[in-house]
Amino acid sequence: MDYAGLLASLREQIDARLAELLPPPEHAGDLMGAALHEGVLAPGKRIRPLLMLLVGRSLGHRSAALLDLACAVEMVHAASLFLDDMPCMDNARLRRGRPAVHARFGEDVAMLGAVALVTQACAIAASAPGLHGELRAQLVRVLCQAMGLQGLVRGQYRDLREGAAERHCEEISSTNQQKTGSLFSAGFEMAALAAGADDATRRALRTAALELGQAFQLRDDMEDSLKTTATLGKDCNKDAGKSTLVAVLGPEAAERRLAGHLAEAQSQLCRALPDDEAMVAWVRSAFAISPRPGRQAMDAGREFQGGLRPRGLRAEPAPACSAASGPRPAG
Repeated sequence: MDYAGLLASLREQIDARLAELLPPPEHAGDLMGAALHEGVLAPGKRIRPLLMLLVGRSLGHRSAALLDLACAVEMVHAASLFLDDMPCMDNARLRRGRPAVHARFGEDVAMLGAVALVTQACAIAASAPGLHGELRAQLVRVLCQAMGLQGLVRGQYRDLREGAAERHCEEISSTNQQKTGSLFSAGFEMAALAAGADDATRRALRTAALELGQAFQLRDDMEDSLKTTATLGKDCNKDAGKSTLVAVLGPEAAERRLAGHLAEAQSQLCRALPDDEAMVAWVRSAFAISPRPGRQAMDAGREFQGGLRPRGLRAEPAPACSAASGPRPAG
């Protein structure tokens, strides 16, 4: 099976298991059950659960437990979208090309549905098959930390209350890590724990997740102003008046910064998963932004500013894993 076929197969597994794990509607008029299925199973990229399954496969771990954990993370992500789109937050009407949950089913259903998804996700992590009790507790703790005041909740609060004020790049990046990167970090950590990865591998995966979280939010912010509602499948120009990195740095510098995050993520993934060049290549393509009209997207090897290196230094393109990684660092 080629890599595209593998990704398609994994997406099918994720969607099928999500449908099994979601409580079915109790009757034809059960708006709550219908909202959960509509909001979670609407066509999406499934980036977070896919990354977890791919990391697990690369570490030699393919289990029903990991698939369930990946679905738990996707449920938390969906719950965050239920809430983010509400009028009291981002006030969006469209998500994944369909009416947002609150727009279709009501704000009450959206709020309660988000709570239902979060609790269901924790229950799934707490009962992941084939794992011992201490590991399950650790997995639940990682997931809860990603959701709470250290993660999604604090990040969304800061974005809502501080986003319109002038902020330094470090403050914006910190918010981005909490509201977006925290779930990537949790997913990588949960996959590594389930696979029994060593400390050095887990450290490299943590760094890769941090970089991918920053890249993902930068990409999202750039596309908010570059694309249309029709092409994105969600409301555009929601960042107008906000102090995003794109607004502070400008689009070209933000694009260079994005390239830097992706280069560092690729380097760390090569350290953690030295035998999986295909996975590293897919991650790079999945997180890269499409070219702006009239120009080519910048390659990660080109100069960038405001990222991991001081301005004026060049980000060297990461070599292939087999040539770059060498032995993993000692724990």
